[in-house]
Amino acid sequence: MADSVLYEVSDGLATITINRPEAMNAMNTDAKVALRDSARAAAADPAVRAVLLTASGRAFCVGQDLKEHIGTLVAARESGSGDTMNTVREHYNPIVRALTEMPKPVVAGVNGVAAGAGLGFALAADYRVVADTAKFTTSFAGVALSADSGVSWTLPRLIGQSRAADLLLFPRSFSAQEAYEWGIANKLVPADDLAAEAAAVARALADGPTVAYAAIKESMAYGAGHTLSETLDKEDELQARAGASEDHAIAVQAFIAKEKPKYLGR
Repeated sequence: MADSVLYEVSDGLATITINRPEAMNAMNTDAKVALRDSARAAAADPAVRAVLLTASGRAFCVGQDLKEHIGTLVAARESGSGDTMNTVREHYNPIVRALTEMPKPVVAGVNGVAAGAGLGFALAADYRVVADTAKFTTSFAGVALSADSGVSWTLPRLIGQSRAADLLLFPRSFSAQEAYEWGIANKLVPADDLAAEAAAVARALADGPTVAYAAIKESMAYGAGHTLSETLDKEDELQARAGASEDHAIAVQAFIAKEKPKYLGR
């Protein structure tokens, strides 16, 4: 992977670190490709049981690198090409799909500002640990663009249609405290504790019942777009899968023995 995104796997936990602190982790092409490929690698690796997505420096991710984007616009104008936003199709959509669809939990450790696509990446995680100094920004309309990176789907489901419309139509920053009160941040921690707290949450998930987590993640995504009756059928299917896992047998045996289960992730 490129230096703009660091990727490490240790004892079932994959840590993906956006690493362009000098640019507040703005996403140039190298970073977008590296993040996409890292997320896909974590999703495909059976040894990975949980993912921690975080960033270096004082920002989480401020979204698109506008300096590079301006160059893309100029080149498109000179060549007569109209496809100036193919990065959504080639990079942002695959990144969000990999994070949301992988059969393992994803934790976002939000250390600083998350704007635009950076907000989308944070919202694509299953669990967000947020530094109390972090800020979130719905910056799309501020540069005359639509929402991308899944924000038009994730944000209304987290904070409601009305508030999401307000933030997207009249873009502004909102605080970590607001994010916690609205349900975006699952855990709000002092900035100095962010790295340790996010890693602890991700480690707990990496040591947990991976098949059950995957089933929970799939059932929640399914339920968001289906009827109750259809979701009940999906829960039946997924519970059968979880009930047949080795981890379920381990959990039952540990309960009987009054011991803490040591899951295998299968």
